[in-house]
Amino acid sequence: MKSGFITFVGRPNVGKSTLLNAVCGQKVSIVSDKPQTTRTRIRGILNRPDAQLVFVDTPGLHKPVTALGQRVNATALESAEDVDVVCLVIDATMPFGKGDQWVADRIDVSKAVLILNKVDAASKQAVLKQLVRSSGLDAAAYFPVSALTGEGIPELVDYLATLLPEGPMYYPEGTASDVEEHTWIAELVREQLLAIFEDELPYSIATRVTEWEGKRIRCEIIVERESQKGMVIGKHGSILKEVGSRARAQLPPDTFLELFVKVDKDWQRRPARVERLGY
Repeated sequence: MKSGFITFVGRPNVGKSTLLNAVCGQKVSIVSDKPQTTRTRIRGILNRPDAQLVFVDTPGLHKPVTALGQRVNATALESAEDVDVVCLVIDATMPFGKGDQWVADRIDVSKAVLILNKVDAASKQAVLKQLVRSSGLDAAAYFPVSALTGEGIPELVDYLATLLPEGPMYYPEGTASDVEEHTWIAELVREQLLAIFEDELPYSIATRVTEWEGKRIRCEIIVERESQKGMVIGKHGSILKEVGSRARAQLPPDTFLELFVKVDKDWQRRPARVERLGY
């Protein structure tokens, strides 16, 4: 039996969360086209007859301008330590740039697996150019994949399994993720808000479950300013109703999900508040 931990690192919006869902074969992390969707460390578990692969999705590494940004960067870098395999994920549709190099400089690339994601959205010429450019990193292995279509995923997983040491199962068979249920529900609500809103508002939003009794769940949506509160509620509560409907569609039948909006001024710039919100 082989078992171990495999961390995905990369700059924001390279598709790490979609990749995590693809390798695990089910949704264990929320996804969005907005950069910096992932704020905490999320583990997805893939059980095979001969191995247990524990994949770690991390926040995108970026130049932080807030206390929240500093915290999620620290989380990502910490997740690349003391694991069995580190995978550097880059975007096939974007030129290899300073952001990718900045991430590469903070890991041992010579032992890392480089994953070129989103090959379904890039031309063959662009994929080849990315592989040539990133070959200068001298990574241990290179895998072009599409987390969206599944192209290259089985080969990637098979290879990663060979890199793991012999060891015990860290999680019981059938476990798909280590995310606590109340955190998962809060994240589902935030995912729907990300899907609806554009620009900077999504980064001012945090979500948390504050009450849970039977099938009744209360989830707070936290914003930084009074003006944002009205936007999140929507005219006659239209946005809240839409968010609630979308989130409930992914929850067990008969779940009663209550959404409330609260203002916590400039929360993402206040380290103590960032910590209290679980980041």
